[in-house]
Amino acid sequence: MTTATEISNRIIEAVMAQKLAPGSRLGEQQLAILFDCSRTVVREALTRLATRGIVTVSARRGWYVIEPSQDEAREAFEARRVIELGLLHQLKVVDKTALRQLKSHLQREKAALAGTDVGMRSFLLGDFHVCLAECLGNSLLADTLRDFTARTTLIAMLYQSSHDAAQSCADHVRIVEALEAGDIAGAEALMSEHIGTVQSALRLQASSDPLAGLRDALAPVSKSPAPATPPARARKPRAAKSSPSPASDPDAPADASTYLGALL
Repeated sequence: MTTATEISNRIIEAVMAQKLAPGSRLGEQQLAILFDCSRTVVREALTRLATRGIVTVSARRGWYVIEPSQDEAREAFEARRVIELGLLHQLKVVDKTALRQLKSHLQREKAALAGTDVGMRSFLLGDFHVCLAECLGNSLLADTLRDFTARTTLIAMLYQSSHDAAQSCADHVRIVEALEAGDIAGAEALMSEHIGTVQSALRLQASSDPLAGLRDALAPVSKSPAPATPPARARKPRAAKSSPSPASDPDAPADASTYLGALL
């Protein structure tokens, strides 16, 4: 049977691959069916992800992927900067095995950029930072970076273009080249520049029109002709008087199956 850890890992991977967008709902019953496990296991996985800041839950919507604000995105990038620069700053030397793994990852990035699988491209670009921490021997920081990368990926889904993706891959190549040359300080500087470039691009695009989302939502819409249904609606109450039903009672609670079905 699938474990809670496996489910949470799959959800993280789906976020990093841009297959789960911000606000995507995660029904417990649907996940239990997909992973062939109990809802208890699913709930455990979602609760773990909630503590890691990837999903959240509300009484009305159930479980859903977080929708990070611009401030939250900036905080995530700043946290990544502290972690990744600190990881490189304390580094003395990079062994050949780590360099081989990093170069292999770069080859997969380049292949993804040349292909059409946007999900794989997004996952590999984000996973480079996790791979770097793993190759440098710090699995704890790798897990932390995986969560932060997932959060910033949710923001990148709204703002990052294919050009930015190509630039990210080029930045990764230069970082690995510096590590291979033994220029740890250079690699640290390149990483700082890389994170700063991505963060600045997101911030600039977001600040160009802070009301863009609200402006689009409140734009005038073309009004379609009103359907000729008022007479039919007027007749329904008269029919309901002879045979009252819970559905016609305005004080009756909403059908519970509607809400429960959304969670299931």
